[in-house]
Amino acid sequence: MKNKIRVHRAMREITQEQLAAGLGVTRQTIIAIEKGKYDPSLSLAFRIARFFNVRVDELFLDDEPAPES
Repeated sequence: MKNKIRVHRAMREITQEQLAAGLGVTRQTIIAIEKGKYDPSLSLAFRIARFFNVRVDELFLDDEPAPES
């Protein structure tokens, strides 16, 4: 799943380490999410969105094709 975490971190000038500490996860988790190698749980996705004060759908982009009708 694509996301805008790196963009939001840059806008607030915080490091991966600072974000990880604020969320209670490891820096490796943040790296994996930013690179799209790990999709966060729904709970973690909401925590990240709250951290940046944005909606989940503003932060995470669905890259799955829409089902055909």
